Amino acid sequence: MSSSPNRLAKTSCTTETNSDGLSDRVLEIGPGLGPLTELLIERAGEVQAIEIDARLVEILRARFSAPHFHLMHEDALDFLKRERRDWSGWKLVANLPYSVASPILVELAQAECGPERMVTTLQLEVAERLMARHGESDYGVLTLLVALSYEPRPAFNIPASCFFPAPDVDSACVCLIRRAQPLLAPSERSIFKRIVKLSFSQRRKMMFKLLRTEWPAEELERAFAELKLPLQARAETVSLEQFVRLVRFLSKTRNHE
Repeated sequence: MSSSPNRLAKTSCTTETNSDGLSDRVLEIGPGLGPLTELLIERAGEVQAIEIDARLVEILRARFSAPHFHLMHEDALDFLKRERRDWSGWKLVANLPYSVASPILVELAQAECGPERMVTTLQLEVAERLMARHGESDYGVLTLLVALSYEPRPAFNIPASCFFPAPDVDSACVCLIRRAQPLLAPSERSIFKRIVKLSFSQRRKMMFKLLRTEWPAEELERAFAELKLPLQARAETVSLEQFVRLVRFLSKTRNHE
């Protein structure tokens, strides 16, 4: 967990709680010993924290007794998959370890009603994948599944020395803002996920050949021509906007069959 007061304050500010504090609802995943939790309790109207470590849960319960603070001893990913809540009026603050960062972010990003803002501290490697653009080596499934619903904004890097004990890698705080207008209809989102995962299943192969295992070649040829995509294109060269247009085209042709 971060041992830097300046970093904690900066993360709290990035969450952008409202000035009155009473209307904000914040979901915190991985509060640890509660250094950021303390700031959130001061600024938000409701704080829901999820902590997996039983020892830390005991410490947090002894430390905080505010009526608008609620703590759950849970595995956050299991909870999010089990409890399909409406998080649209919430903001997420999370300190996510490498092993669960991607699945938790994808789970919330793909939810029907995801948080309006997600501020997460991640290993720098994961942050770079979230921020990547098409044509870059870090661009991939995580980038696209999150970017469909959220616009990533870089916040700040956090060197390993800011944590105690210091990890072997640097971290970064990334802010994800929910898009004001969805790029795809709810019925098209599952197709988007399938196309993206299939397209990146073998990065060195042509996207057309990978998709041909589930879509007719003629249909794909028309779609690629419409998007002005060469049949030799690899997934990492295809932008979010092109993936969205591809989904719309393939969904439309299927609906007319």
